[in-house]
Amino acid sequence: MKELRRKYNSAKRKATNFMEKGQISAYLNALFEMNHYKKEMLALAEN
Repeated sequence: MKELRRKYNSAKRKATNFMEKGQISAYLNALFEMNHYKKEMLALAEN
């Protein structure tokens, strides 16, 4: 769980940086990555 949280926060920082730089496609990819890790964390929490 700790590893997933770390990866989620890393993707969040990347998304913020891409947004500030105006790199839309990279920003969207980082958002998808965040969503992936969030779903995994929710699945672990349910078990």
